[in-house]
Amino acid sequence: MPGDPRRDRVAADRARAVRELLADAFKMPADDQEAGGEETTGAAAVSAWGPGHPPGATEGEPAQTTTTTPGPAADAPAADASASDGAADGDATRTVGAAGVTDGAATGATDAETGASDDGTGVSQAAPRVPRTMAAPSRDGELRRTFRPFPPRASAGETFAESWWGNAWVAALEEGALDAARLARGRAYADKGHVDAITVTPGLVLAYVHGSRPRPYRVQLRLRTLDDAEWDRFLDAAAEQPGHIAALLDKELPHTLAGSGPAPDRGVRLLPGPRELEPRCSCPDFGHPCKHAAALCYQTARLLDEDPFVLLLLRGRGERELLDALSRRNAARAARAAQEQEPAPLPGVRAGDALAPRTLPPLPAPAPPPPHPEQPPVYPGAPGGPDPFALDQLATDAAARAHALLTTGRDPVAELTLWQDAVRLAAARPGSGLTATTRALYSSLAAATGRTPADLARAVAAWRQGGLEGLAVLEEPWDPPAGRFDRARPLLLAADLPAFRPWRNHLTHPHGHLQLRLGHDGLWYAYESDPGHDDWWPRGTPDLDPVGALTGLGAADD
Repeated sequence: MPGDPRRDRVAADRARAVRELLADAFKMPADDQEAGGEETTGAAAVSAWGPGHPPGATEGEPAQTTTTTPGPAADAPAADASASDGAADGDATRTVGAAGVTDGAATGATDAETGASDDGTGVSQAAPRVPRTMAAPSRDGELRRTFRPFPPRASAGETFAESWWGNAWVAALEEGALDAARLARGRAYADKGHVDAITVTPGLVLAYVHGSRPRPYRVQLRLRTLDDAEWDRFLDAAAEQPGHIAALLDKELPHTLAGSGPAPDRGVRLLPGPRELEPRCSCPDFGHPCKHAAALCYQTARLLDEDPFVLLLLRGRGERELLDALSRRNAARAARAAQEQEPAPLPGVRAGDALAPRTLPPLPAPAPPPPHPEQPPVYPGAPGGPDPFALDQLATDAAARAHALLTTGRDPVAELTLWQDAVRLAAARPGSGLTATTRALYSSLAAATGRTPADLARAVAAWRQGGLEGLAVLEEPWDPPAGRFDRARPLLLAADLPAFRPWRNHLTHPHGHLQLRLGHDGLWYAYESDPGHDDWWPRGTPDLDPVGALTGLGAADD
């Protein structure tokens, strides 16, 4: 029924809801530029993390934490009849805090909390409408990145950026600027943290900058994106050297890769030149750039310091897409290199030719063996490595055995036991275990055979005296048959030597310092010991005559 206040209020609420839905669906919040009293507050630039500068406040004035926004129903036909009720029931409040922007229905009590005044007509005097911020991290993706506002700088240094590419960005701004005073004011804005959250997309940097008015200014920086051919040149230059990819992953940008090195023609110029940046701002200043655009340029240099992939995104491609493309190029390059290193295919043979019966020519005569084994190479010493002299001895011994096997058809040491071969190797080394080198050799060989170094030294003396038979004489007493052993004692007596005491194949001087041992080969082997100690060591040269074996040992003086 016409004139019913309740029905008019319901109609106003419906109209308000429809207007809000259409306003959010078909109009970009950042483009909500209205004249006169529709000037909005700084809450329009508040990001999802909170403002970098207190919104809704002029410089030097405290910021308001709560604003009241009239709904679109204020323009409805029944708005005049229900203005006072609409202020209490239909108006939406937007609270600006550290968490962002929150909409809610306001009541009469809310008007009192937010400081809304009444002019006597019952209509609340509210602040202008606050559009949503464009800085929405929830909308970020591969080609859209939103960054938190930078805090105010503690001290303004000589250089705004730290990396060489960040300073190159600043240089492009300053060389293309028409007014140094605007740059100085823009840098001061950046130092004080007046730039809100920054959104970067291909070819565009967008942010809100707080100036002297309550409403922040919408600032854009535009930069030409690279075409496909330029990206191909960039990717080829990056994949050519593995260090380029490693530098990008470490958030570094090589000079050669950015097109500013000694060979810029091999890559693409990523950094902008003077007058290549195109600033746009919603402020009435037509300077190039204005102080708000300059502030955004300075803060963008700090973004590039932290991540050079921001520059690549601004040029048209995201980080994941670039890394995938570099990975594919590396795989293709590695495949081509492997294919180039493959040997040429072997010539084929027809199956009929391969299976056909044929008579092979006789093998050539074997080459004559060399007259003697060659000398091994010189082995360098290395800390913690094997002894070079021991390696030389083993190589020399292996060459001698190989030469003997080649010329005679048999290995002279193939039937030796581990102990006998160890004695042979130690005997072939000059010295008797007295130097540091031979002591190490004797210790290792003795440990490997389960003997002591003293046992090895005695066995080495026996080997040097008579070879394998001399070692057997040292270690294996036996009972010789009658004959030569029995005739040895009269021969010793005839040489004015005392009567030697017999035991098995041993004849021992009565003073206990000389001994003769008969070997299986019929030779006499002389031994010497300290009197009374029974510690016998091989001495002299084996001889068929027992008296000759004692020659030079001083037996006649006793």
